This record gives sequence, C-alpha cells and structure tokens, in this order.
Amino acid sequence: MKTGRVMALDVGKIRVGVALSDPLGYTAQPLLTLWRKTRGEDLRSLLRLIRKHEVVKIVVGNPLHMSGDVSPWAAKVHEFADELHKRSGLPVQLWDERLSSVAAHEILNEAGHGRRERKYVIDQVAAVVILQGWMEATAQAAAKAALQQSDISDEDRGEGK
Repeated sequence: MKTGRVMALDVGKIRVGVALSDPLGYTAQPLLTLWRKTRGEDLRSLLRLIRKHEVVKIVVGNPLHMSGDVSPWAAKVHEFADELHKRSGLPVQLWDERLSSVAAHEILNEAGHGRRERKYVIDQVAAVVILQGWMEATAQAAAKAALQQSDISDEDRGEGK
C-alpha cells in the first residue's frame, strides 16, 4: 500500500462518523459526522473528502452481531462499502466494529461530554476506535511478518536456533 491517509467510517442509519489517520499512519483523529441524506449524496460527500485528504485506503466498520454472525445492518453496510470501492477505486476493508460504540461512549464519559452534545461526536469517536484497532492490528501483523522473515534469514545463514 502506498503511503497516505486511511479513512475510517462508522456507518449508521442516520449518521456516518469519519476519522482519518495522519499521512504516515501512526495516529487516528476524528474528522466529522456526516448526516445521512441519500446513498448517492452520502457517497459524493465521502468522495470529496477522500480527494481533499488524499486518502489511499478506507476502513469501514462491520456491524456484526456479538456472535460474529452478519446482522441485517451489516449486509447494508457491505453494499455501501462495495459501492464506495467502485466509485473511489480505493481498497475498502471491512473491520469488526463490535464494541466500538461502547468504547466511544466510555471515551466521551471520561472526557465529560454530556448527553446532548454526544450525538454530534459519538460516530466520529467510534470511527477513531475502528481506525485505531485496524492500525494496531496492521502494525502487529507487519511486525510478526518481519520477525518471521528475520528468522528465515537467520536459518539461511546457518544461524538457526
């Protein structure tokens, strides 16, 4: 994957929370809450943000049931993600978002956000939680692959354990 920003989306029925990584992929920040209109308008708004922020990959929260089964809403989110991929031409990855809303509420509780203002930021915070989880898992996988490659290189040099 080329270097650039990763966008994460927490797609809900009323709002879409949007978060972005920094260009190097180390941190996740909330960007905005998109209030849903129509699928076409929502996608056009996201495509403008993708161009503006030079996004190279999109991570979409996958709202599975706690059992891991696909929920009816998850099927609609999958369709949304597929259409976003087709229109943007960017890789779109679904990411398990179970408990991201719970984590977002805990973060807002700790920050002292009241109930009234919460609906304006909760989806952004959930998108940040999704993006951070994806970035951490991606970094762990890369570190594991590098370690395995290092072990293979040691064995090739006769330095195996």
